[in-house]
Amino acid sequence: MCESRCKGRVKNAITATTFAILFRPAILYHWLTENGPTILELMRNSLFVLPLVISALAPGQQDTEVLAPYYETPEMVVDRMLQLGNLRPGEKMYDLGSGDGRIVVMAAQKYKADATGVELDRTLVKQSTKHLRKLGLTSTARIVQGDLLKQDYSSADLITVYLLPFGNEKLAPILEKQLKPGCRIVSHNAAFTSWTPVKIEEIASDGEGHSHRLYFYQR
Repeated sequence: MCESRCKGRVKNAITATTFAILFRPAILYHWLTENGPTILELMRNSLFVLPLVISALAPGQQDTEVLAPYYETPEMVVDRMLQLGNLRPGEKMYDLGSGDGRIVVMAAQKYKADATGVELDRTLVKQSTKHLRKLGLTSTARIVQGDLLKQDYSSADLITVYLLPFGNEKLAPILEKQLKPGCRIVSHNAAFTSWTPVKIEEIASDGEGHSHRLYFYQR
């Protein structure tokens, strides 16, 4: 059992963290969300990166799967995600893997929604929470520190995600059980392969030389 858990931890740590540590450019992450299953299969037996992965994980987080590296979504893409999700004033939205909180901020500030971000990294949680306080948004926006696979999304009207493909695979059955009828989901770059999207929106350029693909689903 220990061997199985270790192998699983190595696989997921490599898939979600190695590229963030060694490379981080946006173009690699975008490419990886589309081609991840192929290249990552080749990496599963490559253990030379394990020390880097382990040392990069925050203390106390080694037992929690990292489902995507942290990368800032361009503001125009954030706006398009919320537009595509048809976010309306007063609705409850959750951003899973909220990073620096930019989606939460825009959802609360521009769209007047009740916004919650879920983020594993404690440093990012502190930074984004401080930013929410500075903007005076704490009555309608908040960041929860924790594993996004262990939260309750039953009240959500909109879910936004930016994960690697294997992260979406793990998240899908949880959302299927929890989400109320009519809840919308917008996924950035990686599809939920077991679901049929209502719409796929292509963004040819984000102003920084990168293209994006948004998947819209409705339960």
